[in-house]
Amino acid sequence: QVQLVESGGGLVQPGGSLRLSCAASGDTLDYYAIGWFRQAPGKDREGVSCISSIDGSTYYADSVQGRFTISRDNAKNTVYLQMSSLKPEDTGNYHCIAHRVDGQGGITPVLALCAYGYGMDYWGKGTLVTVSS
Repeated sequence: QVQLVESGGGLVQPGGSLRLSCAASGDTLDYYAIGWFRQAPGKDREGVSCISSIDGSTYYADSVQGRFTISRDNAKNTVYLQMSSLKPEDTGNYHCIAHRVDGQGGITPVLALCAYGYGMDYWGKGTLVTVSS
């Protein structure tokens, strides 16, 4: 079973940048689609960005398109979310979630996780991002 630990959250001013990290242990990320989800009080949970560990297929929510970039470092078994041009609306608790794909590449498992909330198999505890002046 894979364990996930998020880090990198904090307080940042509008227009600033943060990089979130999701460090995996207990299993290689080669077998998973990995996603970042966020939730703020009074708002629904949102799939922000997801990536296939098999072929690198990615998904971004419309609200973060062009501002956020998801990536993976195979040597460190870690997934990153680089966030730029941050807005107050980006505030929330960001969770790293892994979906076991059993060799399935392509966009289908990425969309299943991020766009439709299917296969939220393993969760980290989250890291809080606050965007405020």
